[in-house]
Amino acid sequence: MIRFVIVRLLQTIPVVWVIITATFFMIRFVPGGPFTAEKAVTPEIMRNLEAHYGLNRPLYRQYLDYTWSLMRGDLGPSFKYPTRSVNEIIADKLPVSVELGLLSLAVALGLGLPLGVLAAVRRNTWTDYICSSVAMIGICVPTFVLGPLLILVFAIHLGWFNASGWYGPIDRVLPSLTLGLVYAAYVARLTRGGMLEVLSQDYIRTARAKGAGETRVVMRHALRGGLTPVVSFLGPAIAGIVTGSFVIETIFQIPGIGREFVNSAFNRDYTLVLGTVVLYAVFLIAMNLVVDVALVWLNPKLKFE
Repeated sequence: MIRFVIVRLLQTIPVVWVIITATFFMIRFVPGGPFTAEKAVTPEIMRNLEAHYGLNRPLYRQYLDYTWSLMRGDLGPSFKYPTRSVNEIIADKLPVSVELGLLSLAVALGLGLPLGVLAAVRRNTWTDYICSSVAMIGICVPTFVLGPLLILVFAIHLGWFNASGWYGPIDRVLPSLTLGLVYAAYVARLTRGGMLEVLSQDYIRTARAKGAGETRVVMRHALRGGLTPVVSFLGPAIAGIVTGSFVIETIFQIPGIGREFVNSAFNRDYTLVLGTVVLYAVFLIAMNLVVDVALVWLNPKLKFE
């Protein structure tokens, strides 16, 4: 496993480099600049600002300077917040997004797994039809529609929760449900399919023939193999939860890194855009590696190759 992990980490180096390079040049070619949205300044002040941030240098030199700083762990200063660096902004905003992502993942797994197992065990019954219908509705309704609906019902009409903000535990409920319910639907569908395939295997019939109870058969023998599709999905699911937080943080006015990323794109804050892209790229690659290791642990037929 150690050799497998080392090889995968070495393979990520060119991937991250391509992502950084593509993002660096793409955002520089976008019309506008980090200071165009400000009030009109004299050409002398503009030249001083560009000289201060190194924007007056050739583009290839800016790229080399940025990559060298990145290798030293320095993401550079923010153009929008002159008194703060990108490292400070990410350190301040990232815990909020991580908390939102973990709560949403807990909702997805806490609802999706029981629904999928129940639908598989009660196959072709009204229980299966209800669970499958709920999962299908969750797949069809996107987060940018579900979020305002939950706000309209539970925040405006019923007054149970706040419509926006991130102050107390009650403010975590609606954003986590909005982001987690969509992926709970996918988890339920995948769990049902995986469990149905495993429940038809010979070793399951053998366990039942030996007198094992249905609960023991499902939880001890079938669940481990039935979760393989779910674990495979967790890599893209976590990626979707992370990128989906952009929309959720904007709808619910959550001070997370996703909302900051959206604002930095509008403000042409080059260094903040690059810093968040690098952060998300490294995080998603790491999660895919964790998923690959978990798949080998769940399925002995797979090898670290």
